[in-house]
Amino acid sequence: MLIDMHSHTWPRSHDSVLSPDDLVIRAKQSGLDAIVFTEHDTLWDYKSVKALCEKHNFLVLAGVEISTDDGHMLTFGVDKYIFGMHRSDELAKHVHKADGVMVAAHPYRRQMPWYVRNDAEYQAALEKASRNPAYKFVDAFEELNGRGSDKENAFSKRLCEMMGMPGTAGTDSHAIQDIGRCATYFEKEIHDERDLIRELKAGRFYAVDLRAGVAR
Repeated sequence: MLIDMHSHTWPRSHDSVLSPDDLVIRAKQSGLDAIVFTEHDTLWDYKSVKALCEKHNFLVLAGVEISTDDGHMLTFGVDKYIFGMHRSDELAKHVHKADGVMVAAHPYRRQMPWYVRNDAEYQAALEKASRNPAYKFVDAFEELNGRGSDKENAFSKRLCEMMGMPGTAGTDSHAIQDIGRCATYFEKEIHDERDLIRELKAGRFYAVDLRAGVAR
């Protein structure tokens, strides 16, 4: 299954211009099998998600992108935002209690150097990024972000390889042109959020660049 693991809709995400209906319609047209809404620090309720699924005959799932002091975390399984989740260790406790999953979103952000003079500097940046305190809690990294540049995603990929972590892909859609650029391929069928969490924990997935039509 091809699933976009990272997307945003208005008004739940204030910086998106996509309505939920537009996003679902475009996702279907792009050949995806499902899409996950991951609004900024805001959760969808089950009834609204179910209504979208039935309206479009398409699998819509919901997570949440939590802004922490150590970076943004795509979080699956929690059902409400609780004060203190801006600290990654506190967020991890709630995710663990919910038997959920955390994925580090766009790990290149604020960790990849703007200018690199040599391989040693690049390697030093990777090693510094690997010491991010949140990373001891995550189950995967977002290896491919649809709004990231090739250089930025290359940094994320190198970080995945360096730390031996599996990588997901999500468009991070905020506008029409973002949709359909990449997705995560899951080896087994997914029907609901618990299935998604199970497969993320099992590591049975990989990132796909849909612009190139090949796995990363």
